[in-house]
Amino acid sequence: MAKLLSLADARSRISSGGCDRDIARYYACGPERPEQQAHYRNRFLTAIARFQEIYGGTAAREIAIFSAPGRTEVGGNHTDHQRGRVLAASVNLDVIAVVSPRQDTTIRVQSEGYPEDVLDAADTAPRPEEAGTSLALIRGICARFEQLGYHPGGFDAYTTSDVLSGSGLSSSAAFEVLIGTLINGLFCEGKESPLRIAQIGKYAENVYFDKPSGLMDQTASSVGGLVMIDFADLENPLVRQVDFDFAASGHALCIIDTRGSHADLTPDYAAIPSEMRKIAAHFGKEVLREVDEQDFCAAIPALREEASDRAVLRALHFYGDNQRVLHEAEALEQRDFSRFKELILESGRSSFCYLQNVYAPAHPEMQGVSLTLALCERLLSSCGGAWRVHGGGFAGTVQAFVPNEALEAFSAGIEAVLGEGSCHVLQIRPAGGSRLL
Repeated sequence: MAKLLSLADARSRISSGGCDRDIARYYACGPERPEQQAHYRNRFLTAIARFQEIYGGTAAREIAIFSAPGRTEVGGNHTDHQRGRVLAASVNLDVIAVVSPRQDTTIRVQSEGYPEDVLDAADTAPRPEEAGTSLALIRGICARFEQLGYHPGGFDAYTTSDVLSGSGLSSSAAFEVLIGTLINGLFCEGKESPLRIAQIGKYAENVYFDKPSGLMDQTASSVGGLVMIDFADLENPLVRQVDFDFAASGHALCIIDTRGSHADLTPDYAAIPSEMRKIAAHFGKEVLREVDEQDFCAAIPALREEASDRAVLRALHFYGDNQRVLHEAEALEQRDFSRFKELILESGRSSFCYLQNVYAPAHPEMQGVSLTLALCERLLSSCGGAWRVHGGGFAGTVQAFVPNEALEAFSAGIEAVLGEGSCHVLQIRPAGGSRLL
């Protein structure tokens, strides 16, 4: 088992600045931002205090602190479920856990603001009544580690998150990666790779949580940094970190909460992969990645009748955005940020016009994402910014790359319409799931 610190030593190290280097790395706030560093020190100390309040123990009780970040989708909108490419990044919002091993196999996880999850690490059979709960995720992660030949033990953990639920930054994937990372660190000698931890999280979400999600969210959170992921081989996706320092780009990354409701949107989300797969089925294939683009183009007249015009348009988006990911990564590695922004705008136009995931057809009167995109255009087109729908779409978030000198006016303009706190300014975090202490 990994070496741990006593509660007393952990408090001392944090209070004396012993974690400041990690704080600077993971949260993009170095010595030049002492108030931010103080905020994170206090966050860790408060989490330790809450852990001890809930689970007790003397000052000698041994603990560790683990972290897993939220993620942002940078390129490749709705390409992952067709085994395409995506460009994604971990961000400086995360979920942390103060954790202490137990002598038995009982797992107790108290997440701030939620009921406590309690289970036996040795009891890993799926329970249908737990579907859709964090308890199902923890049980499923333990089960997958067990299948891989490990023996997860018991632990007590207190978790707290600043990855806003419903923000499009994938708080659920961050939680999965957190649990996988701490089990890997405490009981598996850290032997499993970040990609394997992401796959373990996906397994738990698919089989135990009962959600047929892809692997992008977990991979971006677990691997960390700016990554290009190619899902052509689902069992062995290619993951490559892209060498680019966003902090030196002269731009801020903003995620804008359009404040729309996700209620009743499941059919709209489901229709996108369904229609793309219907196009692929015309060629006897499962997904569009298996269909040659030229063969698709030649078959458009027949596909309009067999599938629908919208399905054809969505397939056109897939082929365009799947290729754009390569160009976006190339532009960043060549330090051509102007070209990168052009590609972001192209992706956004394709999502609006072809993918059509900006508003729900059944509710054309509710167009928060469309309105936010229009606001971005008015506020950023004259100063060289870029913007696009972010994530699943329909009622979620918008992503914008804003020149630093325009950030204050941009944020004020957005929040004047959408409300205070709707514009989140983020940094790209260089590391994924990690042990911080």
